[in-house]
Amino acid sequence: MISIINPFNGKPLHKEGDFLKDDEGNEFPIVNEVPRFVPADNYTANFGFQWNKFQKTQIDREQKNSTFTKERFFTATLWDKEDLTGKNILEVGSGAGRFTQVVLDYTNANLYSLDYSDAVTANYKNNCHHANRLNLFQASIYEMPFPDNSFDKVFCFGVLQHTPDFKKSIQSLVDKAKPGGEIAVDFYPIKGWYSKVNAKYILRPWTKKMSHEKLLNKIERNANGLIKTYKVIDKMGLAMVGHRFLPMADINRTMPDNLSKNELREWVILDTFDMYSPQYDNPQRIKTVKKWMEEAGVKITFADFITYANNLKAAVVRGIKL
Repeated sequence: MISIINPFNGKPLHKEGDFLKDDEGNEFPIVNEVPRFVPADNYTANFGFQWNKFQKTQIDREQKNSTFTKERFFTATLWDKEDLTGKNILEVGSGAGRFTQVVLDYTNANLYSLDYSDAVTANYKNNCHHANRLNLFQASIYEMPFPDNSFDKVFCFGVLQHTPDFKKSIQSLVDKAKPGGEIAVDFYPIKGWYSKVNAKYILRPWTKKMSHEKLLNKIERNANGLIKTYKVIDKMGLAMVGHRFLPMADINRTMPDNLSKNELREWVILDTFDMYSPQYDNPQRIKTVKKWMEEAGVKITFADFITYANNLKAAVVRGIKL
């Protein structure tokens, strides 16, 4: 068991009714079965809105014959399922629990998972049948309710680029791993000067200021037309240029290839909202993330692109805490 502490003073916490309390009288509410260490209204409100609306969209268990997220997780970490039995794993930035589900369904590890947004409510609904091994929290990556040097494994997927300080976020992850513990992260990569020359970064200064409801409504109204245009561009052989300036998620590079028409539309709406709504979007070069992890005290074992599922790629850095 990992001790649960007040992240602001390090004092142990114990449960009293619907609160976690320390011996100084500080308390944190438990809402919808999840302890909350941050204000309900914060810079990740878009993710809470997004994942509670699209609660099951990216969960392998909810998709017919899908192993999409499972393949991404085990390819990115290279962790052995059997070796994880009884290990304490930290997941930072759980969203609706797509990777939470993989860890709990395919291993016998104890998972401590957190998200800064109310996406934890969706995660709990998706994975509460594993309550004996799932410990879920709404907390900041910079103020986690666990002592340093606690976890056998730490992973953070699809999150770091959305935090206010990418380098500081890496240090926070490394702090929680035990010496000898493994850390794996993935993130939006910068490949060259052209990485930010696309519709997303041109439009984000406006879209991130829109209300979540207004932005989602706009995406939903245009989703069918965008998907048709995307497919026409594909047939014309202009994908490399055309998709860059089409204001929607890249189907070929980010989504499973076996989605039905309705599933594809839902993924496009979700991923497009995920592109345009976050407060922060700070992609990094792989060599930069590798350097930051080394500076945080990690021996790097891999720093490159992985390939998973239907030839999709993700930028991954992993290593061992010294």
